[in-house]
Amino acid sequence: MNLTKPSTRLAAAVLALSLAAPALWACAPHRTTVVRVGPPAPIVEVRPARPAPGAVWIAGHWRWTGHRYVWVRGHWARRPRPHAVWIAGHWVHRGGGWIWISGRWRL
Repeated sequence: MNLTKPSTRLAAAVLALSLAAPALWACAPHRTTVVRVGPPAPIVEVRPARPAPGAVWIAGHWRWTGHRYVWVRGHWARRPRPHAVWIAGHWVHRGGGWIWISGRWRL
């Protein structure tokens, strides 16, 4: 690659940045929002029929919008790996408020 031409140097810089950006994003600290009002009681949902063998039910939960809670409906999901287990997200009371601990797959 001839890096003497400005357009080639620019293209190389853009490529390098695009490859590095995901790694930099992953290293960024996660922002935690503390909500002063606790979430409402969970809504009891009726699960639709399992769409495929091995599908896992991800239960619905309350999400904070910055002004109020909104219900995120449950849904069926495919496991990312055959024996993966879904760890449900949940609200935790800490430091005079409530924080959301996101759900995740245990692989």
